[in-house]
Amino acid sequence: MQYFVTGATGFIGKRLVRKLLERKGSVVHFLIRPESEGKVAGLREYWGLKGSAANRAVPVFGDLTAKRLGVTAEVQRQLKGQIDHVYHLAAVYDLEADEESQVAVNIEGTRHAVDFAKAVGAGHFHHVSSIAAAGLYEGVFREDMFSEAEGLDHPYFSTKHESEKIVRTESKLPWTVYRPAVVVGDSQTGEMDKIDGIYYFFKLIQRLRQILPPWMPSVGLEGGRINIVPVDYVVAALDHISHGRREGGECFHLVDPVGYRVGDVLDILSKAAHAPRMNLFVNAALLGFIPKSVKKGLMAVAPVRRVYRAIMQDLGLPENMMSFVNYPTRFDCRETTAALKGSGITCPNLKDYAWRLWDYWERHLDPDLHIDRSLRGTVAGKVVLVTGGSSGIGLAAAHKFAEAGAVTIICGRDQDKLDEACADAKGRGHAFIAYPVDLADMADCDRFIQLLIANHGGVDFLINNAGRSIRRAIESSYDRFHDFERTMQLNYFGCLRVTMGLLPGMVAKRKGHIVNISSIGVLTNAPRFSAYVASKAALDAWTRCASSEFADQGISFTTINMPLVRTPMIAPTQIYKNVPTLSPDEAADMIAQACIYKPVRIATRLGVTGQVLHAFVPRIAQIIMNTSFRMFPDSSAAKGEKGARPQLSPEAIAMQQMMRGIHF
Repeated sequence: MQYFVTGATGFIGKRLVRKLLERKGSVVHFLIRPESEGKVAGLREYWGLKGSAANRAVPVFGDLTAKRLGVTAEVQRQLKGQIDHVYHLAAVYDLEADEESQVAVNIEGTRHAVDFAKAVGAGHFHHVSSIAAAGLYEGVFREDMFSEAEGLDHPYFSTKHESEKIVRTESKLPWTVYRPAVVVGDSQTGEMDKIDGIYYFFKLIQRLRQILPPWMPSVGLEGGRINIVPVDYVVAALDHISHGRREGGECFHLVDPVGYRVGDVLDILSKAAHAPRMNLFVNAALLGFIPKSVKKGLMAVAPVRRVYRAIMQDLGLPENMMSFVNYPTRFDCRETTAALKGSGITCPNLKDYAWRLWDYWERHLDPDLHIDRSLRGTVAGKVVLVTGGSSGIGLAAAHKFAEAGAVTIICGRDQDKLDEACADAKGRGHAFIAYPVDLADMADCDRFIQLLIANHGGVDFLINNAGRSIRRAIESSYDRFHDFERTMQLNYFGCLRVTMGLLPGMVAKRKGHIVNISSIGVLTNAPRFSAYVASKAALDAWTRCASSEFADQGISFTTINMPLVRTPMIAPTQIYKNVPTLSPDEAADMIAQACIYKPVRIATRLGVTGQVLHAFVPRIAQIIMNTSFRMFPDSSAAKGEKGARPQLSPEAIAMQQMMRGIHF
């Protein structure tokens, strides 16, 4: 048996050709552009054709947009009377494609394929359409329904609908139409070739997994029903049905008989990704009361359009994706079910293979896999300033930047520590540029900024790491108001002085990134840290304001709500020796990630959980924090005692053990 296939290089087409070639003695002629001749060898290898068997897959050079597919008259004569089945799969499947290209390929391309099939005297014409041909029909769309389609405003819907009409009205051969649902990867391997359809939501789910623990319920979007089928089911069903005894004039819905609501699909995928389950849903139908004319008018307003585009871009979703959330159509498939009866071909349950889709996407299709996300690729040759870079987190981060090829500047108050850090860097094979400066002294800050501008032309990356922490209860601070003054002076005013001094240079270059090392205490409102947390919270608030003002000038900000880190700053508090903490190198990794990905915020799951608790159940959060406040006493240093070790209650010791592995 001989076949002719258009779209044989596509996701479904490649697999259909492989299926057809499994039939003994079959020969597949496939349309391919002359400029794609170099792909033929790879296609034959994919189809498992070696040696003389390669001749069973015959390339036919042409163009879908040309009359009779651009196939030469000589080749048409050779094929005349030889082709038993023509499978027309070539089409534009991209919702983002412009209308002109969709008309040229989906409508005119189908007309050319129909004319070609007639010219070569093919036995049967099989048109692989899409459920999009139904448009936005409200209700159940049957397999024998064609002209009943509604809501065909989108070019993808209208061109799919019109292409079916061409087959029904212009084909002189027996014809069959197939309407696959949203096609995803293989249910056995997860294999997929591009990101579209439900895959647009994978990045959003991945982000949720990164910032929230998997047991925390999250809010999902509920909407209409979405029908999803794996590619292996589509190919198997198409192959089986097309080889049955067909008089023509039929249509088959290659869909999942069950179907899912959008919210259910998101929840299934979240489970597959080990991300927070979407147990709470906001019904997108609530937006249905807004008239289309009002929505269209709002989107015509430039600021509204810009905000909408920014949101969709940040979520990694196409701009028109939300138009299909309330998809109103369900699909009857009784003819398909009858045709497949006894074949053993059934559509698998999405819950059974969603994990394979996720695994393949994360290993092969995640956009981040194809971007240079190395620290060297980000900072090599750039000027990076790390304040407080002579010890602790700052020193560990400075080493990473210098090793990555950055011009690394560190500053601190102690010249001896700066010299020691520079010697350490030299011993490791790289170098620091060190400047002594007291960032709590505004005049010294100004002097330092002028040096940076004069010697380096400003900086590309600013890491505001220098800081002072005090752990002391408020009731022990009534006569220590200077604790609040000195933390604010360094952690807030000093940081601002440096940042605002360097911002004009960044604005002039229209690029720059600023990383502010904040604290998890800002999210959890940690007791005994009122002076420290207040100063960091002030910096966080200023950063949120600044990031909004400079968003369109190429300047970005990241706030890191850093958990406890084993540095000299926490050494006076003996209780921390029994508490899980990050190493300076682990903290430096967070800073490196901030520079590479430039997120708005980096926080631990515990910190985010604390923030959520304070936002939604503030009274309960206060009780929890008060319990921990009473459980863990002030340190000996805070009390002004030397040598004494705080005595922990059995409950406090149990709490420490329970929190192991959770950085806070």
